[in-house]
Amino acid sequence: MGELTKTLELKLVGPNAHKRQKLRETRDAYQQALQAAFAAGCDTQSAANDVVVEYELSGYAKNALKKYVPQLNNNYDADELHDDHPVRFTNEGLQLDHQPQNAIEWYVKIPHHEDYHLWIPAQPNPNQREWLEALYADDAKMGESRLFERDGTWYLHVTATRAVEDQSTASADERTPIGVDIGEASLVTVCHRDDSGSPVRPKLWADDGKAVRRLRKTYFTATRRLQKRGSERIVASYSDALWDRIDDVFHRVTREVVEYAESVENPVLVLEDLTYIRENMDYGAYMNRRLYGWGFAKLHAQIRYKAAEKGIPVETVNPRNTSKACHACGEHGYRPRQATFKCSNDDCWVGEYQADVNGAINIADRYRSGESHRQSDRDSQQKAGDDDSATDGASLTGPQDSHADADTQQVTRGTHAS
Repeated sequence: MGELTKTLELKLVGPNAHKRQKLRETRDAYQQALQAAFAAGCDTQSAANDVVVEYELSGYAKNALKKYVPQLNNNYDADELHDDHPVRFTNEGLQLDHQPQNAIEWYVKIPHHEDYHLWIPAQPNPNQREWLEALYADDAKMGESRLFERDGTWYLHVTATRAVEDQSTASADERTPIGVDIGEASLVTVCHRDDSGSPVRPKLWADDGKAVRRLRKTYFTATRRLQKRGSERIVASYSDALWDRIDDVFHRVTREVVEYAESVENPVLVLEDLTYIRENMDYGAYMNRRLYGWGFAKLHAQIRYKAAEKGIPVETVNPRNTSKACHACGEHGYRPRQATFKCSNDDCWVGEYQADVNGAINIADRYRSGESHRQSDRDSQQKAGDDDSATDGASLTGPQDSHADADTQQVTRGTHAS
């Protein structure tokens, strides 16, 4: 077994004026303490403790500061600080509560100072629900968390670590490459070759492609009409609901892609390199706009981290001409219809072929030809700031704030605190 670390994204939902004020006070006190400790040149936890102990902060924030400031001075050689650092808390700082009967299911306890904590409803990234449930069930370990404000909205990023299956030790030649084609006709298509080189077991998520196209068309049509009426609040609420449904489709399909890979001996999932995808789009302005809207990055990110959890390696290849070349003879062909590829070589047995399956096979073959680019370990982890983002929700009754929380706190313990 190995370990995978991910940053979980939570959006704080509807804090009232009092709680927003307390969050601002925590942020301001933290940044003042950070600036003071950094200006004092603190390069040890003991030196940082002497500075930050005087500030109105919880022990969790103070101990995070005492670790962070020496890193700035010793490891990063920072010569100045920007003024919008997030508030850091050590791993014991936050507490989660799950109320599945509520519209907003998740609540988070945020330390304000030593004896005062704020319970605030939180909307997680929907694609990270399984991770959040694992954290709540103690199947994952909570690491450092960061609190910050962006455009008037407060967010928490929480580091979580959980056990994952070790990747197979099979060599590249022993692996079975599975081509993953993301397209317009079929949302995702996968296929691989058997020992004799024949394409086998193609799987297409064509119905899901239709569902996403329908949802996107509904979204653009409805929002255009609502915007003409000046109903911006309804537009926001309506768009959130529709994109949540699209995210649900993405989440299920990418899970099924990884399940497909698990059924193949020594699999390696082969994706198109996103860098080249955008460079090679030449379908015209209308089709390019539609393809950009598919969410390539989100689908890729979900496949990568779900594959990593199962110990399945992921490779990327340059997608140039994978949709144009015939997988049998290599000659370029064309698409008389969106879902149909026609080989231009009269001597080739292919004739007409399912276009997305043809593309998936070509993607897999790129791995065999040695053109793949190994995904780094950090690319298999979902990073904060990627395309996934938390969505809005409605605030309901949840856990109450406490001036004297009964839970044991982590407190500052003099110069040897860690």
